[in-house]
Amino acid sequence: MASRNGGKTARRRGGRLLALLAAVLALALFLWDQQNRLQPETLEVPSARLPAAFDGLRVVQISDLHGKEFGPDNQVLLEAVAALEPDLIAVTGDLVDHPRQLGKLPALARALAAIAPTYYVTGNHEWAIREARTVKDILRDNGVVPLTNEYVCLERAGETLVLAGIDDPNGPYDQKPPQALMEEIRAELGDPYILLLAHRNEYHEVYAECGADLTLCGHVHGGIVRLPFTDGLIDNTRRRLFPSYTAGLYPLEGGGVLMVSRGLGGVTAVPRILNRPHLPVIVLRRGA
Repeated sequence: MASRNGGKTARRRGGRLLALLAAVLALALFLWDQQNRLQPETLEVPSARLPAAFDGLRVVQISDLHGKEFGPDNQVLLEAVAALEPDLIAVTGDLVDHPRQLGKLPALARALAAIAPTYYVTGNHEWAIREARTVKDILRDNGVVPLTNEYVCLERAGETLVLAGIDDPNGPYDQKPPQALMEEIRAELGDPYILLLAHRNEYHEVYAECGADLTLCGHVHGGIVRLPFTDGLIDNTRRRLFPSYTAGLYPLEGGGVLMVSRGLGGVTAVPRILNRPHLPVIVLRRGA
């Protein structure tokens, strides 16, 4: 009788151990998925101000990669970008976190530029590791256009769209402020449709003051953990709970729209949860 009971006890313990191992494995797979499986998303931004020739322009946004690789040489990321059929690619900062990651940039830059014209603005991390100028040089040498408080005019069928980019505030203290760049654009071109590339989401009031039609940024990683009825749980930059302006489209006071990418990588001890790496394609539409 004792041995029969002992056998049942051993089987129960074995069953509990298997259940525990299965739960641990399921949790590990879930966390891996949340950090590594890309989540493409298509968002349409209509504007009556958009020149008709640019109706349907597709902009893939890459933000907050932080040196992460999706597959060998980022092949998974590159294939996903190409599948979204971009007309241009906007890289909105925080590509790297450490000088040892610089060696990955040439191949990535060449591959992105081969898919579509690619433009870049700095994030806070490139300046924090004192490699922002090196990053710009590497990207420029490999086909990507850095925008350092400057703009370019994109032409289609005789119409113009202005693409502007601002350096992160971690850059030089005497750099041109965004408002001055916008004034310069309007002084030279009148009142064009302006697509602005920035990095930090928290300066949404500055972007509203600038009056850009659409501003693309990232920085806050979607709030790291995305719970129902919240805009994310953690502001990883200001160390606050329940941040705002963390993901998707936000109309700005006075006109214009802010687009915030949830980013691709991560730099905190807290893993991304219900917040897979974000690969948005923004489609510009002419309309109300």
